[in-house]
Order: sequence, then C-alpha cells, then structure tokens
Amino acid sequence: MIDIKLIRENPELVKENIRKKFQDEKIPMVDEVIALDQEVREVKQKGDALRADRNRMSKEIGGLMKNGQREEAEKIKAQVKEMGDEMKSLEEREAVLNEEIKTRMYSIPNIIDPSVPIGKDDSENVEKQRFGEPAVPDYEIPYHADILHSVNGLDKESAGRTSGEGFYYLTGDIARLHEAMLAYARDYMVAQGFTYAIPPFMIHSNVVTGVMSFPEMEAMMYKIENEDLYLIGTSEHSMIGRFQGQIIKKDELPIRMTSYSPCFRKEGGSHGLEERGLYRVHQFEKQEMIVLCEPEDSMKYYEDMWRYTVEVFRNMDVPVRQLECCSGDLADLKVKSCDIEAWSPRQKKYFEVGSCSNLGDAQARRLGIRVKGEKGNYFLHTLNNTVVASPRGLIAVVENNYNEDGSITVPEVLRPYMAGLEKITPKK
Repeated sequence: MIDIKLIRENPELVKENIRKKFQDEKIPMVDEVIALDQEVREVKQKGDALRADRNRMSKEIGGLMKNGQREEAEKIKAQVKEMGDEMKSLEEREAVLNEEIKTRMYSIPNIIDPSVPIGKDDSENVEKQRFGEPAVPDYEIPYHADILHSVNGLDKESAGRTSGEGFYYLTGDIARLHEAMLAYARDYMVAQGFTYAIPPFMIHSNVVTGVMSFPEMEAMMYKIENEDLYLIGTSEHSMIGRFQGQIIKKDELPIRMTSYSPCFRKEGGSHGLEERGLYRVHQFEKQEMIVLCEPEDSMKYYEDMWRYTVEVFRNMDVPVRQLECCSGDLADLKVKSCDIEAWSPRQKKYFEVGSCSNLGDAQARRLGIRVKGEKGNYFLHTLNNTVVASPRGLIAVVENNYNEDGSITVPEVLRPYMAGLEKITPKK
C-alpha cells in the first residue's frame, strides 16, 4: 500500500505507474481515492466543529441550572443530544469512507523502481546475468520423476491415495538429499550473519492481507475451516508478520533472518499441478530469508540477497541465471523483483528455483511496522528471497549431477549432511 499523501500530491505519477503495470482498469481508483479522502476530511472537520460546540454548550448547562434557568438549560441539553447523534452519524460515515479508501488503496500497485523493465507479462522478463556454464551431456537425462523412481526416492502413487494429486513421498537417499539441501542453505545463511528461525505455519487473516495482495491470497492460500487461520505459502508471511504493530529502534536495524518452513499452495489456474513430477505441487519445504531495513538501504540488501541464492546453487554444481521481472509481472506490493532460474540439461532451458523481492514500505505500511527515529516514527522497508525451495531445487541438483550410469553425484557441500555419501545409485 502506497502513501495516500503521494496520491494527494502527485496523482499523475501514480496513474503513470499503473499504466506501466498494464492495469489501466485501476486508473479511476486514483481519482476515487482523492474524492473519498476529501470527503473524509470534510466530515472530520464538521465533526470536530460539532464536538467543540457541544463541549462549550455542555459547560453552559451547569451555569444555567445554578441560576435557576432550568427551561433554557433543557433546551441546550436537547441541542447537545442532537449534536451527539449527528456526531455519531458523522463518525459512522467517516468509518465507511475510510474502508472505501482502504479497499482501493490495497488495489493500487506500489511505485516500481525506475530500473524495472517495462513489459506486459513474464514473457517479457529480462535475463541479466548467467552464473556457471549451462551444459548438456552427450547421454540422455531422463525425466526427474523417472530418475527419482530409479533410486527408490519418489512415491506419488501412495500420496495420491493418502492426500490426492499434488502430494508426494520422498524416501531413502533422495529424502536425505532433500533435507541436506535445506540444512546446507540454513548453515550458509547463518554464516552470512542471518539469525535462524522456525516460524508458525499458520497465520491470521490480518497478517495475510498485510503481506500480500488479494489476488495472490485467493490464488495461493489454504484457509482452515471455521478458524481465522491460513496455512502459509512461504515463511516470509509469518516472519514479516512477527513485527506487526511494532515500533523498532533505529539501532536495531537491519533485522536479517533466515527461516525454515513447509509451504502450502493451491497452485490453481492455468499452470495446474504436475501429474507425474514435482514442478508444481501443493506442499513443499523452503529455506527463506527476510530483511527489515532503513529505506535508503533496501536496494543494497536486494543485491546481496539474490546473490546468496546464486552462490548456494553454484556450490551445489547447478548453473543459474538472474532474470529481472518486468513491470507487468510484478505483484502489486513489489518495487523490484528478480527470479533465480536453474539450468535444466534435460529440457535445455532454465526454470525458476527462487525469487527475490524488494517491497519498499508496502508491507510495513499495511502491518504498521515503524522505526523510532530522531525526528519521529516512519515506515521501514522489507525484502524477502528464497534460499532453497525443494523439490524445485532438488530437481535442479539431481539433473545437473546425473551420471551416464544412472547414479547421482552428491554435491561436495552436501556430503557432510549425508554421512559422507558421494553417490546415490540406482536400485535393481
């Protein structure tokens, strides 16, 4: 959510930003907010004037009663009561107007960074850099589900019986490899100075609406029946939500944390679920990172954060690239975002394994997270980034470390988490 002062003072800037995101249907909302905001201020001004008159007249009643002017006092009492009724009506009107403003403000997108490329959708995202040489071996690499089956590492059939489509069992050395990746990602981030945390896996609706846009919420989140609780789609939700309504001392910034959680997503829409494999599933696990910082520092941390993900995957022998998200592919709360994509030697193309985002003060404004500064309180900036999400990351590691004899080489950095195991071999 952007600052309403920006809409009051520079509505054309806000409208141009909406055009850059190809959301022209939202342009009328800017003028609607301005009109509603003007009415709120008029209602509030009228209410304040009534309150002052009522207080003045209330004081007169005592004097009139004391002087025996009972009839005059009763007339003023009646006027005071009418004023009270009118004030109540104005307060109710003000609440309705503020809710109307809030609804529109939640839909107006955040101001994107000038460096964001302009484009309609993800087909116009821009490759910025490559890390590692994308190679295709001279032997065939099977589909990842077939590789995992060959080493007794995947069982989707049983998961279909217990839980339905979009779920899976990982078993044996593949399950160990999956956990090794998460543990290595955790330890890597701790070594960079991040504090490790395991957050709640369910959050209240006011936290959900604080950390993400309504379209994202509807497309992603699972709601617990008869409870004001949602399963998290990423630990960023509960990690940022931890600071809801808090005033943070300036000398406590930056707050840098890395968190583990399972993640739950509907994965509905045009993409659909992966019938055989693990690209799109309802449940996965992730090591995340978040930063809360001073506004002027957020771009520096943004650059640091996506590079951490690159280094983690390069250390697991996976070539990756940085893909900058264009304006039309940015979620409404984001100022700037990029995807880290891993090379698939089987598909001969890259696929997404992580996403890094700078949200400016949008989440902090929604959740009421402020910094206590020398000249008053102000909103901080929030950022988030995927360190490793599995099974997406698992697919990348398996494909890029698959050998002609059907074995999978365990990346050297993961071997300490697997009792020194160097290779996962096919089972007869």
